[in-house]
Amino acid sequence: MSKIFPTRFALLKAYIGLFLILSFIVRLSFLIWNFPEVDTGLFVLGNTFLIGFLFDLATISFFAIPYLIYLLLIPKHFYGSIADRIITYFGFSIGVLILFFSFFGEFTFWDEFQRRYNFIAVDYLIYSYEVVKNINESYPLPVLLSAMVLLVLTSIFVIYKLGFFRKVFTSETTFKPKLLAATPWTVIVALSMFFVTNNQAEFSKNRFNNELAKSGIYSFFSAFRNNELSYNDFYKSIPKEEAFQTVKSSLSDVKNTFVNPTEDAIYRSIVNSDSVSQPMKPNVIFICIESLSGDFLKTFGNENNITPTLDSLANNSLFFENLYATGTRTVRGMEAITLSIPPTPGRSIVKRKNNQGLFTIGEVFKQQGYERNFFYGGDGYFDNMNTYFGGNGFNIIDRGRGFLLDKSITTTRTNIEDNEVTFENAWGVCDTDIYNKVIKEADKAHESGKLFFDFIMTTSNHKPYTYPEGNIDIPSGTGRNGAVKYTDDAINEFIKNAKAKPWFKNTVFVIMSDHCASSAGRWDLDVKNYHIPALIFNLPNQKPEKLGKLASQIDMFPTLFSILSWDYKSNLFGKDILTMQPEDERAFIGNYRKLGYLKDNKILILDEKANANFYSWNPSDNSLSTISSEEKFEKESISFYQVADHLYRNGGLKIKTE
Repeated sequence: MSKIFPTRFALLKAYIGLFLILSFIVRLSFLIWNFPEVDTGLFVLGNTFLIGFLFDLATISFFAIPYLIYLLLIPKHFYGSIADRIITYFGFSIGVLILFFSFFGEFTFWDEFQRRYNFIAVDYLIYSYEVVKNINESYPLPVLLSAMVLLVLTSIFVIYKLGFFRKVFTSETTFKPKLLAATPWTVIVALSMFFVTNNQAEFSKNRFNNELAKSGIYSFFSAFRNNELSYNDFYKSIPKEEAFQTVKSSLSDVKNTFVNPTEDAIYRSIVNSDSVSQPMKPNVIFICIESLSGDFLKTFGNENNITPTLDSLANNSLFFENLYATGTRTVRGMEAITLSIPPTPGRSIVKRKNNQGLFTIGEVFKQQGYERNFFYGGDGYFDNMNTYFGGNGFNIIDRGRGFLLDKSITTTRTNIEDNEVTFENAWGVCDTDIYNKVIKEADKAHESGKLFFDFIMTTSNHKPYTYPEGNIDIPSGTGRNGAVKYTDDAINEFIKNAKAKPWFKNTVFVIMSDHCASSAGRWDLDVKNYHIPALIFNLPNQKPEKLGKLASQIDMFPTLFSILSWDYKSNLFGKDILTMQPEDERAFIGNYRKLGYLKDNKILILDEKANANFYSWNPSDNSLSTISSEEKFEKESISFYQVADHLYRNGGLKIKTE
């Protein structure tokens, strides 16, 4: 043991011990937190903690390297000098602070996502203003920070009292023993960098066991390095020509004509009008509701009566009972809705480079003569929303804090002024305020004779769940149910105010969630936690109807365009839900690594290890059972995801010039 930790390495020994103890406590806490969901078999649980220990060892080796270099470089006569003491005390204190800060952060992240740090945590570093404000409004931050500082000071005091600092400063260790002691840690770092991946922690079919086996800090840096994945490099694929042929075959019907059938493209002409169905041109207001799971609605069995407005609309609209979100984040929902595309691996296209000048639903509205507006109650700089929407032809109306759009983007930006705000939290103004702004802008458009398409992104149904007091009977900031009920109440007030406007009769309202409140579950893709409400209200000449066809977020606007009998050029993957045949029903679900294709209560899940795992899904208990693969099913699944990624990476999603 003295060779691994010679006297001069005493503090390193203490630091490694502290890290391993804290990491074990965090892992054990998460196990207790989600105990009903974890596989507690002795062998599986043992593997969970053993793998976790190995990843912790790999993580702490990276922390050890800077100090090891310092110890190797300084001469023996420098030991215990004033400079040595200052460097040692300061470096050790910072190191301990980083440990406690990261572990405290893991608890808040787990509370929100039931996962170790991932690419979302990486994104949060960029948008620190919103994140820090949200944490401050959601948790007793002064108390937590005080507790963290107290723990840091206590740890340093205990280590000091145990004599570790004295051993370091009075050490007589020469260079050779130090080099020998540093070698194993250097080897661990090298092995971790070149041969160990975060995915190797995923040994179980139970997602919670896999997450417990990971080390949060290691996961963070792994996500930092791997937030974009090329489908062809990592996922199971088939010949490109075969993939395109499969997708084109799926999109082919009497209404669709491919502009150039021989190209690797899905660009086509769609004809929805005929002698009976003539094009209609209503204004369209789309409300994208933050984090609204289907199971919040009474329509889907919720007994808390927190969505009376949406439940009423479900009975008076074209309501889609069996529609699924493509992902677990707002930007993924925006990608699916605007581009009408299956999710691509890695981060959402909304956040990637080269995401301007794309063929979005906004381009279809442009073809029909509409003004396109994107409304957001926060600063659209967050999650790259302004660059994405502005770069694809939308005017921006947001609560800007001064961040400018990319200079290459030619679009207007309107600020939500202070006198238009009655309530605001970390994520932006309350839903009531954003709806009031929408009505004000709609009045202007109507007076000038412009058709408008408004894309509204709400914010109130998000932690810290705060909203104006007095609107509903649940106090602000007390939990998700209150936020959902306020969100519903704000929609009620918005529609009531809109009904008093001259433009209401000629305005269609589309309402759909961006994603569910939580995607966490024991499975890699928890199917039930992608089920969202979606409806189209105030359609001309359309009787209320509830549709049980299995569909995806990407199908919502192609369905609307069909109902309105629009003829248009399209680069969209979505289909008209109303005319779907049973064999056409399917949904795309995924996260940044797993890609799922759901059909006939079966799901094929593709992952970045080129696996294609086939399951039977039981909706009654939301369980997955492994079944034998079906060649046709697998080919369809791979084709859609492979083609979507190919089109993005090769400019195939760009607007075509005739």
